[in-house]
Amino acid sequence: MPKFGTSSQRRLDTCHPDLKMVFKQVVLDFDCSILCGYRGEEEQNRLADSGMSQLRFPNGNHNQIPSKAVDAMPYPIDWNDRERIALFAGYVLGVGNSMGVELVWGGDWNGNRVTTDTGFYDGPHFELVD
Repeated sequence: MPKFGTSSQRRLDTCHPDLKMVFKQVVLDFDCSILCGYRGEEEQNRLADSGMSQLRFPNGNHNQIPSKAVDAMPYPIDWNDRERIALFAGYVLGVGNSMGVELVWGGDWNGNRVTTDTGFYDGPHFELVD
């Protein structure tokens, strides 16, 4: 049975309890890695400057304690396999829904179940809906 490694668990520990609950369930059936939970000012602004994030600190959901956003990928990680990333995202969204936790995925920001109308694709990103 898959479980989080030390680094993934440490990153998940920085997240909101609802995100922890969802991903602790997800990993039982879909092996995955947690890439990022809380993100500090230097890292957030570096990602914004490089175009990998659209928000500067402290405006992102990763910039709150606990983090209201998490970046996660199916394991093993293959950045070029968008189909598998979308499959994983659907699984995560379904688990969240079954637990009463509404999430937004960075491959479908408006939640309309269409991935081609997303201006900024962020496949690993999941965030809590306020």
